[in-house]
Amino acid sequence: MTSDPETVYGLTPVPASASALLSALSLSSEVPFISVDDTPIPQTALAQRVEAYARSHLPTPTYNHSLRVYHYGLAIKQYAFPSWGFTDETYFLACLLHDIGTTEENLNKTKLSFEFCGGFLALDLLQNPFPEGAVAPQDQAESVAEAIIRHQDLRETGKITAVGQLLQLATIFDNTGAHAHLVHPSTVENVSKHYPRQQWSQCFAATIGRENRLKPWAHTTVLGEEAFPAKVLGNTLMAPYE
Repeated sequence: MTSDPETVYGLTPVPASASALLSALSLSSEVPFISVDDTPIPQTALAQRVEAYARSHLPTPTYNHSLRVYHYGLAIKQYAFPSWGFTDETYFLACLLHDIGTTEENLNKTKLSFEFCGGFLALDLLQNPFPEGAVAPQDQAESVAEAIIRHQDLRETGKITAVGQLLQLATIFDNTGAHAHLVHPSTVENVSKHYPRQQWSQCFAATIGRENRLKPWAHTTVLGEEAFPAKVLGNTLMAPYE
């Protein structure tokens, strides 16, 4: 594996447009079944520290969503983007913390949109050695923060980091069922069994509404104040697992 920090930490620029990125792929093989066992959680000291933090701060439905995003994302990466060379640890950190800004405490303590709040919290957590000792290199911490800040920045122009694009693809897949051709149905069943949705669609739609009432300027509104919650609630792909 390359030692280039931009590659290792997912800072390689790729098209921000998911449709443009996916249309350029030549996927000759059928989408494979990739189980949770095939995409193990990193066991580094940093990953364990952040996992413990996420588990203690996130409501269970949000924590489970974060782990589903990790496993779906790696399944997508193995199938569609095997050349993307960033570490599983970097992606894992981004997944665990991408919705940290949606907790009741964090929604109410800042005027920032939840993605920005989450990105800044992640940057601080990953670089602050207290109360635990494991910290991230600056490039890794900034890559994670960038991905979190932009994980709902869905657009057709410009570029995004590779780890940020994978976070977008996996979150929108779990939230709305988009890009279903990238994940085998048995993978969905397996991941959902390990990390139950617990009515995640209703939970996340309620969080969107709560933030939009608290912060009518919130970044989530660019996805459609009515349209985006409707897509979340209309997620027929994941409905059997709700």
